[in-house]
Amino acid sequence: MGQMRLNAGAYSDIRLRILNLDTRTDLKGELAMKFYNSIGPNPRVVKMFMKEKGIEIPFEEVDLMAAENRREPYLAKNPGGQLPALELDDGMVLAEITAICEYLEEKYPAKPLIGTNAEERAETRMWTRRVDLGICEPLANGFRFSAGLPLFKDRMLCRPEAADGLKAMAQNKLSWLDKLMAGKEFLADKRMTLADILLFGFLDFGAAVGQPIDPANKNVLAWFERMKARPSAAATA
Repeated sequence: MGQMRLNAGAYSDIRLRILNLDTRTDLKGELAMKFYNSIGPNPRVVKMFMKEKGIEIPFEEVDLMAAENRREPYLAKNPGGQLPALELDDGMVLAEITAICEYLEEKYPAKPLIGTNAEERAETRMWTRRVDLGICEPLANGFRFSAGLPLFKDRMLCRPEAADGLKAMAQNKLSWLDKLMAGKEFLADKRMTLADILLFGFLDFGAAVGQPIDPANKNVLAWFERMKARPSAAATA
């Protein structure tokens, strides 16, 4: 009889702990990953990366238009105020899309999108760096400092006088890339990688905010259509 009372008490204790779990815990009482999501090309890049790898992580929506990312409680998670962010099992928060994707690649190596050896990983990081600095950043800031100025002027330092030059820089780098894409399926030739996802996410965004791909860049346009046809692109549009 004493043993039965002990079991009942243990069951009651377990039930109470489950009912009082933090919303980010699983049934073991362990913290689970959470993806802080919003509109925009940055979250889309990570979401497309996850779709390609078959990773499913719970989302928490953050209202970018209402500037929820620029005030508490989000700033306690990511002091930079950018989106997206990934909260890990232990409560650590990662920001910056390349860092998040690198982490997910290491945690879930199946269907590699960065590489399976040192050479492949280095090649992917090289292209990711090139498109991020040469195309994605100037394209995004060209938008923030012009059409997006009403939204961003009170959230970050904006330089409207630089907008046209930034847009031109992105287009110039795309023309440079177009020549290198001749005969290639993806940036890393036959391998579709994080670099392709990053570039696609921003070029698709650019087309919607007055920065379309120059029709003269036929190799880039053909690559873009191949990326757009992927199920991950449609699922994150």
